[in-house]
Amino acid sequence: QVQLVESGGGLVQPGGSLRLSCAASGFTLGDYVIGWFRQAPGKEREAVSCISNSDGSTYYTDSVKGRFAISRDNTRNTVYLQMISLKPEDTAVYSCAAINFRGRMTQAMCVLGSWWTDWGQGTQVTVSS
Repeated sequence: QVQLVESGGGLVQPGGSLRLSCAASGFTLGDYVIGWFRQAPGKEREAVSCISNSDGSTYYTDSVKGRFAISRDNTRNTVYLQMISLKPEDTAVYSCAAINFRGRMTQAMCVLGSWWTDWGQGTQVTVSS
C-alpha cells in the first residue's frame, strides 16, 4: 500500500527557512516521480515542484524558483523540499504526490493534478511575523 507522509511544516517568519520531508512507504521510491503541491485558503491547488526518477530532472513553478529546492534520497525513501527566503504568500498546506512512471517527465505532467495517483495528507506552512 502506497503511503506518503509529509513533515517539517510550521510557523516561520518572512525570510526564514523550512525543509519539508515526504516519507514514502509501501513502494520503491526509485520507481516513482514525486511532486510537491500547495493549496492556500480560497485558492486552487498548484504544483510547486517535481522531481523525476529517471534522470533527476526537476520542475519549479516560477514563484519559487531560486528559493526552493527539491531533492530525493531513494535510500531513505524520502523526498525533500528545501525552502528559503519564505514569503507570506508561501503560506499553504503542502502535500506530496507520487506516480509510478518510467519516461521523461514533462512540465505538463507535473502540473496536472489528475496525473498523480497517490497523495499525502499535507503539512501546514505558515509564513508570518
